[in-house]
This record gives sequence, structure tokens and C-alpha cells, in this order.
Amino acid sequence: MMDQHMLCDDGFQNVAEGSQVTGFALLARLPYYRGLGLSMVEDIAVSVDGQAVPRETVRLALRGRSWSLDELESCFDEKWNFGEKAQVVVARTGGLAAGPHRVDLAIRYRVSYLPFVPTTRTGRVITLAA
Repeated sequence: MMDQHMLCDDGFQNVAEGSQVTGFALLARLPYYRGLGLSMVEDIAVSVDGQAVPRETVRLALRGRSWSLDELESCFDEKWNFGEKAQVVVARTGGLAAGPHRVDLAIRYRVSYLPFVPTTRTGRVITLAA
């Protein structure tokens, strides 16, 4: 139900430190009808053009702060609110070429009253800004 709203069309761009392109970023929404504490976000999987991105290269940025996926496990003081756009940042030297790319996104999260851990997936072609 929320999967079609996870991946945002805006915000797909390369990121740089100084003059060096160090990766790329995309905007995503939590695929759950309520907000969740960041410690309840278990994984964010990204693939671009059929290539899976290594987990250790993915970070989540929200309201001026940033966490590796392992750091989310012990982040008890922040919440990802319903409808809020968070930046998923992937470290990749040189980033991506400008133009269209097939981006797939999967977010696995824990909800206390569910007897399973849901993973919500989505994907489509979005265009990286030049």
C-alpha cells in the first residue's frame, strides 16, 4: 500500500565533498502508516541498474543528522515520521552518470505488534540530475 510512495522522484543526485564526487543520494519515505523510531529500521537495501549496493556503503540522513545502517540499531532518540522524506546516501567514488537509472529500494522494519518483520519494496526508473 505504501510502497508506491517510498521512492521520491526528486532528490536523486550525486553528492560531493569539496570538488570530489563521493556518492549519490535519493529521497525516500518510510513505508509505514505511522512514524517509527530509527532503531526499528532494520535495513535499507538499494540497487541501481540491477547492481546491489553494499550495505556498509548506505547511510540514512534525516533533519541534519546521518547514520550508518548499523548505527540505526541503537538510535533511540530519533523518529522517521510518516510522510517525511529522508535522504538515503550511498558512498560510491565518482557517483553515477547523469540520466535515467533503474533504482530499487527495500526497507525492512520492526513493528512491535506484528509477528513478522515486514520488508517493503519498490523500484522504477528515475533521472539523476546533471
